[in-house]
Amino acid sequence: MVMGATGSKLEKALGEQFPEGERYFGLENFGNTCYCNSVLQALYFCVPFREQLLEYYENKKSLVEADENLLTCLADLFSQICSQKKKTGVVSPRRFVQRVKKENELFRSYMHQDAHEFLNFLLNELVDILEKECNNAKSSPDGSLTLAQVANDTNNTLANGVKKEPFVTWVHKSFQGILTNETRCLRCETVTARDETFFDLSLDIEQNSSITSCLKNFSSTETLNAEDKFFCDKCCSLQEAQKRMKIKKPPNILVMHLKRFKYVEQLGRNKKLSYRVVFPLELKLNNTIEDSDIEYSLFSVVVHVGSGPNHGHYVSLVKSHNHWLFFDDENVEMIDESAVQTFFGSAQEYSSNTDHGYILFYESLTSRS
Repeated sequence: MVMGATGSKLEKALGEQFPEGERYFGLENFGNTCYCNSVLQALYFCVPFREQLLEYYENKKSLVEADENLLTCLADLFSQICSQKKKTGVVSPRRFVQRVKKENELFRSYMHQDAHEFLNFLLNELVDILEKECNNAKSSPDGSLTLAQVANDTNNTLANGVKKEPFVTWVHKSFQGILTNETRCLRCETVTARDETFFDLSLDIEQNSSITSCLKNFSSTETLNAEDKFFCDKCCSLQEAQKRMKIKKPPNILVMHLKRFKYVEQLGRNKKLSYRVVFPLELKLNNTIEDSDIEYSLFSVVVHVGSGPNHGHYVSLVKSHNHWLFFDDENVEMIDESAVQTFFGSAQEYSSNTDHGYILFYESLTSRS
């Protein structure tokens, strides 16, 4: 596809600083596919994920049974972008979008879709495909090793012997963390802990707050009493208890979804919360995890533009090789790092600025080094 004026403008802006081997391509919009394009850009610039996907694709191409599925379509799209001769331009994700619509009827209509729902669907679908491939490989003596290697079947159990997944795929290795749900009986002091895995955290938000305070609230202690009493196995009865959720094993890529859409009973519909929520460029996980030394760095933000949940637009901000870029479907521009804070939200209830951070992608600095 022919490179537009925005492409050449971007090349001029970066000049000699244009990263070696990197490609900055906009994605064509098919009427209502900005929810998909914004998430795809965030995932493309999630470098560990991109590298594993391209490696998978190279291995897969050499296999005979390369049936088309969502994973092969995504790998094909990423491969298409990174193998472009030009440094900037526009590519069409038509085949991938068609596959999404084929796999999930939710995304078939021309209505406004939710980027977070799409991200959830996509990651879970990729995991399902990889798991099926590994299971098929185990039951087939032919080429089983190649297929098992392709899906990175480590047959591992997770931390402390938790068996949440039969094995850990490379999608899990990038995005999966473990939460511990702790309940302490206030009569006998027995703590019951239940582990669960997550690909992203959905956080309740408040006006004039920050990601740190949202995470603190997420892990705050809640008292279970009156009708909500907890059945304690040791006491063999319902008891008052304290409950809290904390991160037991943080993921390499921490994805956080800000719950900006809230059902308001008086209105009888969902309302968008334009609250100002500060998300820092560097984040430490305090209060939610035992090892608070873990540091994360922001590398992408999916932004919802618009005043309500049923209409609007999605764009994404991406950090690549210390430059910040703004992706709006076909258009790609360079932005200053200070511009990121204009997407925190509004301190006033009614504001002309409707561009608000919706999904945040942080990478662990320890896993990168």
